[in-house]
Amino acid sequence: MDIKEIVLHQKEYYQTNITKDIKYRKQTLRKIKKWIQEHETEIIGALKADLNKDAVESYMCEIGLTLSELNHQLRHISHWAKKKYVYTPLAQFYGTSFEYYEPYGVTLVMSPWNYPFMLSIEPAIGAIAAGNCVVIKPSAYAPHVSHIIFKMIQETCDQRHVCVVEGGREENTQLLEQRFDYIFFTGSVNVGKLVMEKASHYLTPVTLELGGKSPCIVNDRKSLKLAAKRIAFGKFLNAGQTCVAPDYLLIKEDLKEDFVIYMQEMIYHFFGEKPLNHSQLVKIINKKHFERLNHLLENQSIIYGGHSDSQTFKIEPTLVDVKDDKNALMQEEIFGPILPILTYRNIDEAIGFINCHEKPLALYVFSSQRHIQNQILNSCSYGGGCINDTIIHLATSKLGFGGVGNSGMGAYHGKKSFQTFSHTKSIVKKARWIDLPLRYYPYNNIKNKLIRMFVR
Repeated sequence: MDIKEIVLHQKEYYQTNITKDIKYRKQTLRKIKKWIQEHETEIIGALKADLNKDAVESYMCEIGLTLSELNHQLRHISHWAKKKYVYTPLAQFYGTSFEYYEPYGVTLVMSPWNYPFMLSIEPAIGAIAAGNCVVIKPSAYAPHVSHIIFKMIQETCDQRHVCVVEGGREENTQLLEQRFDYIFFTGSVNVGKLVMEKASHYLTPVTLELGGKSPCIVNDRKSLKLAAKRIAFGKFLNAGQTCVAPDYLLIKEDLKEDFVIYMQEMIYHFFGEKPLNHSQLVKIINKKHFERLNHLLENQSIIYGGHSDSQTFKIEPTLVDVKDDKNALMQEEIFGPILPILTYRNIDEAIGFINCHEKPLALYVFSSQRHIQNQILNSCSYGGGCINDTIIHLATSKLGFGGVGNSGMGAYHGKKSFQTFSHTKSIVKKARWIDLPLRYYPYNNIKNKLIRMFVR
């Protein structure tokens, strides 16, 4: 079946209204949940093959988060889908006003390779929960996970409801030529612009989950070793191939020396004396990205690390001394285990540096001073973040996750996912037993006075 036929069949299936049935939505989600639980070993094996992810990391960052989102949606769909009554103005006497969510229709979920399972299935869960049909397009850069997703959906879902299209650039191009009712894209800024351009042909609404250079600010000495530990976790998890990883560090001048010592200790604690030989060090996804990262390290002032293995596509966790934003490492999102370290003298200087660049997807601040925390929260625009930690804000269904400006638009997770894939329909239901004459022609002074009493 070609892509055009897939979309056509889903449109026909959506018109039957079966996907709007809450019981049907839950049934589909439960099937997916059961399959994941029964095939956890296969999913872990696919993640190992594509990225060399350890089983613990695979569960913590992909499978576990997906199951958590499934459980959250299953618990709350029925409540979210109910009509929400709102106040009706006296001018609309006698009537009732309410809102309710309706699905968009046939949706497209395009996912990246860095968290290939979770970032394919979590948005799709929201689309299914909201009552849509879904076409999932996993990344061709993670072929083993792509195939396991294809197998899972084929064995759990009616293909007219949810299906998977595998492939690369050609399939992406064909999909973007179709008329979807909603497009959810996770990936790079450049491809996000292309998706938005294609969507504009049909005025298709989009959510873009992109990335950018997410800063991390270290402002005081209290808990400096803990800060190094949490920054090392957030930066080197998945070999830095995380959209919300700390992309660069801004640290107060007098803290840099001690911080670097602590970071070196943490890297040694995490990966040993020879990180390239450590079995749990995630590899760079492919040769293209491996070479890009090595090119960025050329002629850099490396503080720690910097070695790589062209056979395994592994790169050591690396710390680099950077003087300003003209450095090659500051020109694009790094998306690898390389942390540029810049210094600042006062917090206004750090805030000014951040605000001179595109709005990031995440921002992290390590400070014990509440006024510093609040100053950064109020002065910088970014998707989301943490105070005294990194990346964990995306690991809950209670918080929406998304970017702003160049780092994306729209949000998902939990109720935000349900809302993202739903149109809010507003309705006023009027009684027939009374019909106030004020709004009808002809108008006169009495009507004018009465209208001014009610409408203001």
